[in-house]
Amino acid sequence: MKLFVSEGNPQCLKVLCALEVTGVQCDVHYVNHEERVVPFLSRPALPALLLPSGRHLFSPNAICRYIFEVNGQESSDLCNQWLEWEATHLQPALAEALHMAVLQGKGSEVSQVLQGPLNFLDQSLNNGNTPYLIGEAVSVADVVLWAALCPVLSDSSLVLGKHKSVKAWFDHVAAMHSCQSAAQKVLQGKGLQGMKSYMQRQPAPQSSQCRDTQPCNSSPAECGEEEGERVVSEEDMNAAALKWSKGLNADPLSKEKQHPILPQEGKRNILVTSALPYVNNVPHLGNIIGCVLSADVFSRYGRLRGWNLLYVCGTDEYGTATENKAREEGMTPQQICDKYHVIHSSIYKWFQIDFDFFGRTTTEKQTEIAQDIFWRLHNHGFLVEDTVEQLRCENCQRFLADRFVEGTCPHCSYPEARGDQCDKCGRLINAVELREPQCKVCRQIPVIRSSKHLFLDLPKLETQLKQWLDTSTSTGHWTANAKQITRSWLRDGLKPRCITRDLQWGTPVPHPDFKEKVFYVWFDAPIGYLSITAKYTDKWEKWWKNPQQVELYNFMAKDNVPFHSVVFPCSLLGAQDNYTLVSHLVATEYLNYEDTKFSKSRGVGVFGDMAMDTDIPSDVWRFYLLYVRPEGQDSAFSWADMAMKNNSELLNNLGNFINRAAMFVTKFFEGCVPAVELQQEDKKLLALVGWELQQYIQLMDKVKIRDALKHILNISRHGNQYIQVNEPWKKIKGVGTERQRAGTVTGVSVNIACLLSVMLLPYMPTVSQTIRDQLHAPQSCVSTMLQGTGTFVCALKAGHRIGTVTPLFQKLETDQIEALKKRFGGQQVFI
Repeated sequence: MKLFVSEGNPQCLKVLCALEVTGVQCDVHYVNHEERVVPFLSRPALPALLLPSGRHLFSPNAICRYIFEVNGQESSDLCNQWLEWEATHLQPALAEALHMAVLQGKGSEVSQVLQGPLNFLDQSLNNGNTPYLIGEAVSVADVVLWAALCPVLSDSSLVLGKHKSVKAWFDHVAAMHSCQSAAQKVLQGKGLQGMKSYMQRQPAPQSSQCRDTQPCNSSPAECGEEEGERVVSEEDMNAAALKWSKGLNADPLSKEKQHPILPQEGKRNILVTSALPYVNNVPHLGNIIGCVLSADVFSRYGRLRGWNLLYVCGTDEYGTATENKAREEGMTPQQICDKYHVIHSSIYKWFQIDFDFFGRTTTEKQTEIAQDIFWRLHNHGFLVEDTVEQLRCENCQRFLADRFVEGTCPHCSYPEARGDQCDKCGRLINAVELREPQCKVCRQIPVIRSSKHLFLDLPKLETQLKQWLDTSTSTGHWTANAKQITRSWLRDGLKPRCITRDLQWGTPVPHPDFKEKVFYVWFDAPIGYLSITAKYTDKWEKWWKNPQQVELYNFMAKDNVPFHSVVFPCSLLGAQDNYTLVSHLVATEYLNYEDTKFSKSRGVGVFGDMAMDTDIPSDVWRFYLLYVRPEGQDSAFSWADMAMKNNSELLNNLGNFINRAAMFVTKFFEGCVPAVELQQEDKKLLALVGWELQQYIQLMDKVKIRDALKHILNISRHGNQYIQVNEPWKKIKGVGTERQRAGTVTGVSVNIACLLSVMLLPYMPTVSQTIRDQLHAPQSCVSTMLQGTGTFVCALKAGHRIGTVTPLFQKLETDQIEALKKRFGGQQVFI
C-alpha cells in the first residue's frame, strides 16, 4: 500500500494517526497540496491510499477505517455513526473555525463556532461513562475525532472550560505517543500556523449562520441537541398557525395525466429530457442518477407544483458502440438494439422512472428530422467539406470508427485508450494520435488513409451561439459545471466539427456525394429528443418549435455538456426554424463506485439489473442515489454507507417519526385524529417545519435535488424531538389538560407525517403512496402543500380516521451488505 499525504493538511493527520496507532505497514509519500494522485478525479484529493489492487481510497475516514480493518479491528455500527457525525457535522464547523483562526486571526471566536459540536460530544462522553467513545479501548472513531480536533484543541487560546469530558478524553488520546508523532509530522510543531499554506488553497467555508443545521440522528445523536437551532419570532409562529388553520384546497390537481401532453396558454410549459442512454449495455448507477433519475425527481416535483410538464427520453441506438456490441455478441445491430432497449425499459420501470414517453432513435422520424436539419444547415451555408486522416484496417477492409481502435494514450500513456477518449485521464483523442493503435476487431495494426467528410461550421455560428448563451445562462438554472465547461469550449474559439462517419449503422447522410456515410452520433443523437417526441405526438413541433412558450430542461452528466450547450444548439440555430433551445442545463459530476469508477466497457460497478436482484426496494436505491447525488463535486456509491443511510436516516429518523405519529393515533385515540389546541411550542414547530418546506421548494425550483432532500430529513428530526420532549405516551395516562396535550402533540405529528409523504413523492413514490394510504390522506393534500412558497396546513382534521399502520423500512444488516458487496465484487454480470 502507498499513502499519499501533504504537510499541514489536517485530513492527513487522521490517516497518519491511524497508521501509527495500528502499526500497519505502508509506504508514506509526502506530496504538495495540488498533486493529483487519484487519476480519475478532477481535483486534488489528499490523503489518498493506493491499494494493492490498484484502486484508490480518497476519503480520510474510509482510509482510517480500512487501516483499522487491516489490523483486524472491524468498525461497529456505533463507530460508523461517529465517523458519519464527524464528516457531516463536526467537519463543517471545524472548517469554519480553522479558516477564522489561521487566515483571519480570529482565534478568540473559535469557541463560539465549535460550541454546538463540543456540547454534543461532551454530553455523549458524559453519558457513555467510558474513557473512549465506544468502550474501554481506542477505536478508529477516537483516532478520527481526536485528529480532527487536534489542531484547534491543542492551541492554548481555546479553553475547553465546561467541556470537561471532552478535555479528559482528548488528553487521554493525546497521551499516546503515536498520536503525538503523527501530529508532529503534519503540523511540524507549528500548531495552527503549520496549516496556513494548506488553508490558503481552500475555498472559504460556509458560515454557521448560513449552513443548514443537521444534528446527527442516530446514536450517538439521540442524546444530542441541535447545533444552533433556528430562531423563530412571534410573527413567524402566528403566521404558521394561521396558514395551518386554512385547510386543504377544495380543487385537487387531476390525478391522471391526459395524453398527449401539449403546451397550454397561461401555463408554465416545461419540456424535460435526460441524456439518451447508449443502448449497447446495461445502465449503471452513475448513468441512472446522472440522467434519468434526476430528471424523474424534478418532473414529479414539477407536476406537484401544477406545471404543464412533458418528460421524454429513449435509447440512443446508432453509432460505433452499437456496431461494436453487435460484433461482440454475434448479433446484428438491430437485434442488439431490440435486446437492450427492453433491458433499459425494464430497469427504468423498476426504478419507477415516470417517463411520459420512452422511445428510441432507430425510427423513420429520426431519419426524417435529422435529414431536414442537415439540409437546412447545408442550404444556409453552415456545412463545410474537408479531408480527414483516419485509421483504416486493411484486414477488415474498412475505416475504423473511434471505438473500433485501441492504443496508448498520447497524453498519459494509458495502454487501453479508445480512439475517441482516454478512460484514465479523460482527455478527448483523435484516433490517429494514438500510439501503437490496434483494430479492436482483428488486432491488426491499421494504416492512415484520407477520407472526405462534412463539418458543422461552428466558427460561423459562434456569434449567434454566444448571444444565446449569454441570455440562457443568466436567466436559466445552469449548473456551475455546465457554465464552466461551456466557457472552456468558447475560450479558445470554436472549430469546425465533423458530423459524418464511415459506418453502416446510423442515420444515412442524404447528400449524394456522401451517400456511403452516416451521421456522427453526436450530431444525430440529440435530434433523438425531437424524433422521440414526434413518436409520442404528431404535434411535436408545439414543444420543439415554440421557444416563446416552452422551457427546456436538459439533464445529463458533465461529459455530455458541450454537445448540449455548443454542438446541438449550433445545429438548431443554423437550421433557422424557430427551434426551442435549452433554458436550463442540469449536469451532475461523476458518481464513482466505492474506491474506483464505473466503466461500461470494463463492467466495473453496480448496474441496474444488479440493483433489481438485491431484495432492496427500489425506493431505498432511489433515496441513497439522490442522497449522494454528485451535485457540486464527484461522490461515491458505497455499500457500507448505503446501509448506514438506510438505518440512520430512513429507519431511525424518517420511518421512526412517521410510524410513531400514526401509531399514537391508532393506539391512544382509536384510529381517529384527536383535536388540536395549539400552544406556543406547537406554533414554533409549525414555523420550523414551514421554513424547512420553503427551503425545500426554493432548492427544488433550482434543481438542487440532493440539498432539498436534507430538508425532508430535518423535518422528521424536528418531529422526533417534539415527540420526545412532549412524551404523549405518558401524558395520555393523565387527565384533563395532560390528555389534551397528548392529543395535540399526536394531531400535529400525524399532520407533519402527511406533509412528509407529499415532499417524499418525487424521491420515493412508493413510500409516499404507502404513507398516504396508511393515513387515508385526502388526494388534495398532494396539490395543496407545494403551492406558492409552501403551504403546511392541517390536512387531517380532528375525527379523521386513519388506516392500518405498518413499518415503512427494514434494517440493512451488516452481514447482508457484506454478502452483497462480495457477491457483486464490482463486476457486471452481463445478460
